[in-house]
Amino acid sequence: MKKALLQLHAAVFLWGFTGVLGRAISLDATLLVWYRLLITLVSLWVLFAVQNKISRIPARSVLLIGGIGLVQALHWVTFYGSIKLANVTIALTCLSTSALLSSLIEPLLLKQKFQTREIFLGFFALAGILVIYNSHLQFSWGIIVGLVSALLTVLVSVLNKKYINQYTPQQITLYQFTGGFTGLTLLLPLLLQLAPNGWQWPTAFDWVWLAVLSWLCTILTFFLYIRSLKHISAFTMNLTLTLEPLYGIALAFFLYQENKYLSNWFYLGFLLIALAVVLHMVMLLRPKRS
Repeated sequence: MKKALLQLHAAVFLWGFTGVLGRAISLDATLLVWYRLLITLVSLWVLFAVQNKISRIPARSVLLIGGIGLVQALHWVTFYGSIKLANVTIALTCLSTSALLSSLIEPLLLKQKFQTREIFLGFFALAGILVIYNSHLQFSWGIIVGLVSALLTVLVSVLNKKYINQYTPQQITLYQFTGGFTGLTLLLPLLLQLAPNGWQWPTAFDWVWLAVLSWLCTILTFFLYIRSLKHISAFTMNLTLTLEPLYGIALAFFLYQENKYLSNWFYLGFLLIALAVVLHMVMLLRPKRS
């Protein structure tokens, strides 16, 4: 149990580190994600081939999982786009609303009843976002793109839960990354029209950070996460995952001194979001009445 908890915290910390790496890499968001997926995909196919873990699945499932992978890739593009338009702290603050967005979106897609308390907490978090937005208008586009990123990651989670729970995590990961890379490659000419610098080649330092992002923050975290799942409860898992933005923001404050660009209103808005997330987790912990 202790080892599994350490593995999970290591994975969450590395996920929080991805935002810092996104700022360190000089590439535009789309190309950053494209190179990340390229390195990750080649590495996974080679790794799974050596371990003889590549298994075929029906063509329809390949298309479905690949489509969800494209949504995941677009989540990454918008997440790093938010960092480029604002900073790591703003992007991760927006991402921290994903758990509450999930409680509002899941009932729509899975045809479940809405929970009044969760809707209330969703508006509570929205109030926090509005406080941050109105007090940091220079980051307005970063906040908007960051919220789109949070929405897309919720969509990936709900679609995975609804359609592909019959496959192993290895199959889902491999085919999602394949679909994400393929779909993003097809969209690349269009997305590069929106990029201010067009096509860019990574610098020497970019290649180093891309390797860290792909091998440590993507592949290693996947294996740590999967192994910890066998020994940790769902509540502990969800509670630990809420630490990802906190780890990332702490790193951004330490490495980039981003706190210098934030007013006291930011901390009020972040407190409202954090309070909503904590109350949401308490609600999940409380046993339901029969």
